[in-house]
Amino acid sequence: MPFLEPCEDKKILIGQLIVTGIWAVITGVGIYLSPSVHGHGTHQQLGLPPCPSVLLFNRPCPGCGLTTSWTATIHGNLPQAFSAHPLGPLLYLALTTFAVINLYAYIKRLRVDTSGRKWMVGIVASGVVFFGFGLARFFLTDNYAAPNEMANFLKRVAPDKK
Repeated sequence: MPFLEPCEDKKILIGQLIVTGIWAVITGVGIYLSPSVHGHGTHQQLGLPPCPSVLLFNRPCPGCGLTTSWTATIHGNLPQAFSAHPLGPLLYLALTTFAVINLYAYIKRLRVDTSGRKWMVGIVASGVVFFGFGLARFFLTDNYAAPNEMANFLKRVAPDKK
């Protein structure tokens, strides 16, 4: 079965365009943000809370540092990107590639066939690598929280009322 095949189903074509739209939003947000010097926590610039794993265990979850890594990648700072999360630039490159392929397929009225065994094996293998890396990093990294991370979070959720 070919990777790209003709398609007239508008729902499938729009779905492919949505993938490209998600990439565009992620890239736009990454342009807007500044990568955190601590290697994680960039998402807090959007008003999101710190990672519960960092707050509770002072250790990173599998996704800790991805926003910082993607933001650094978008800003062209690859050393900081790999330092924040070694898989981050690779994941962003994969998403970018997939977004471009989906946009091309949408324009040419083609369907990206992701139903094959190779796709499933690739997704499962990627998941195993991602979560395996995350578990190893969780158990091998301590003192991950940025200075005053817990105090700053508590000030945001329960400000002093004087």
